[in-house]
Amino acid sequence: MSGIIFDLDGTLIDSAPQIHAASETVMRAEAMRTLPLDAVRGFIGNGVPVLISRCIAAAGADETPELHARMSRHFSEIYETSFDRTALYPGVSDMLHALKADGFRLGLCTNKPEAAARAVLAHFGLGRMFDAMACGDAGLPAKPDPAPLRHVVSQLPARQFLYVGDSEVDAETAHHSGLPFALYTRGYRHTPPEEIYHDATFDDFAQLRAIIDRIAPLPE
Repeated sequence: MSGIIFDLDGTLIDSAPQIHAASETVMRAEAMRTLPLDAVRGFIGNGVPVLISRCIAAAGADETPELHARMSRHFSEIYETSFDRTALYPGVSDMLHALKADGFRLGLCTNKPEAAARAVLAHFGLGRMFDAMACGDAGLPAKPDPAPLRHVVSQLPARQFLYVGDSEVDAETAHHSGLPFALYTRGYRHTPPEEIYHDATFDDFAQLRAIIDRIAPLPE
């Protein structure tokens, strides 16, 4: 059996506009200047606590534990119920359903909190796609620590694996875990693909199956 494990933000969903909108609401509530979309997009990938810290710093405010906790709670309350500015990348739904139908075991490894991850997956009708998940509030270190990816691997009844992500964080996580990595190049990375650890790159989900069949095919 083969296991295919996916990142979420920047890989399966384009959530940057939603995250940006939530950050604007939270920052206005604290009388902070808001940030442009490109700046907030660059903060995505290491989880909500890091995102909030980066927003506070970029706004030139002084971070305190109380401020960080208040903003994090407010952000999560908004983000767990808002999907109007989030979209699946083209081809994602068809790709996941095809892999599931063919017998692949599917996993999700994300730094997004579990409630937000499950809510957005349910919104797009993908809530039952994944056989195992590790989310940012599961009590494990956040990616790029390999612990969450290794946890998902341990929960999937498979003998070979491929991790699919979009960023330097995902690449480092895969590298530390010793797993092959497929890089989706239309996500939230900051550096050229050739400078990022990977075994394959793709910019269209129609291309992913050929990569899977090469790196982690189903047993014949």
